Amino acid sequence: MDKQLLFTPGPVNVAETLRTAICKEDICHRETDFDALLAGIEHKILSLFQIRKRERYRAVVITGSGTAANEAILSSVVGDGTVLILSNGEFGGRLHKTSVIHNKKTHLIEMPWGTAFDIPQIATYLSKHKIDVVAMVHHETCSGILNPLAKIGALVKASGALFVVDGVSSVGAEMIDMEACHIAFVSSSSSKALGSYPGLSFVVGRKKQFKRLKRHAAKTTYLNLATFYAFLKTHSQTPNTPAVPLFFALDQALTDILREGVLKRYARIKARADLLRNGMRRLNLDFLVDEADMCSVLTTVRIPASVSVHDLRARLRDHSIIIYEGKGCFAGKVFQVGNIGELSDDDIRYFLSTLKDVLLTLQADAADHVPSVRLKHARLDVMTMPVPAHVRVVS
Repeated sequence: MDKQLLFTPGPVNVAETLRTAICKEDICHRETDFDALLAGIEHKILSLFQIRKRERYRAVVITGSGTAANEAILSSVVGDGTVLILSNGEFGGRLHKTSVIHNKKTHLIEMPWGTAFDIPQIATYLSKHKIDVVAMVHHETCSGILNPLAKIGALVKASGALFVVDGVSSVGAEMIDMEACHIAFVSSSSSKALGSYPGLSFVVGRKKQFKRLKRHAAKTTYLNLATFYAFLKTHSQTPNTPAVPLFFALDQALTDILREGVLKRYARIKARADLLRNGMRRLNLDFLVDEADMCSVLTTVRIPASVSVHDLRARLRDHSIIIYEGKGCFAGKVFQVGNIGELSDDDIRYFLSTLKDVLLTLQADAADHVPSVRLKHARLDVMTMPVPAHVRVVS
């Protein structure tokens, strides 16, 4: 093949329309050309979220990955208050690590990776502690589990706290109803389900919450949300030099999504996930998370006992297919297959066919390394010659 197929949760293969957009003519970020570009991006982001009372919301765009958007939120919205982090995976852990740096009063409810949150436990905790902000990852990429926004949002609202959500790998593929789920701020990234290049992130939030940020002393320079909001509101610009070509690409990605239709796009991504999962089930592969709890962008698959994840990735890479392997407690136990970006049904069928061939080859190789069985009680008067095991040198 003439390109790599990125079956990952990001970065992704981008559309040709974005390759054209990123090469547009140079403009200055302090001129009206950029003002109009940023205003258009904000309008399209709010349309993507299908916010009904959109006059109550704004969206700031940051040159930086999704982690930059999350750090901007956690360093800007808490002030001297108390924040509770809900974690059931790697990225919930990253939220906690980030919050501890900026907020002395950081609490944590932690579940094992890939385990659903205990809703009554969270309700009890909120009733017994004064919490000002609750932060949670929507799609926990390390396992593929999709955490419940509506249930936890209702608990947070009842407690009087603000609800902030890491939507880095779910925005653009899953419905996030900020109004119904009582979300004050949500973060996301350009390079995952939106299908654009990596390097930009954004924060969508209620206007009244953006306005309240100026009450808090700044804890960062570059990632201070109050500053981003002030520049957006006053100039339709960013406070620091933005990666302008990436803004052109993000604008095009959002245009393509809205032209297709948000709900149609969600359905198409889900159909791709179903095609992948059905095919992998036919290969007798097991999934880490129940399908009802999965996000539609990623499938986490248990590796067969006789197969090495490292070898599987290497063999697939030889066929121009890139997948993820598990991290942390899942290292060596699972592999992950994404289905976002410019992947066609034919690409998915090619992946499934190649995966089948590679697994069969690796399992056959593993069988070759099993020592021959020898009898425990051989007759003393019979000389038997052991059958040598096959030896394979792998460089």
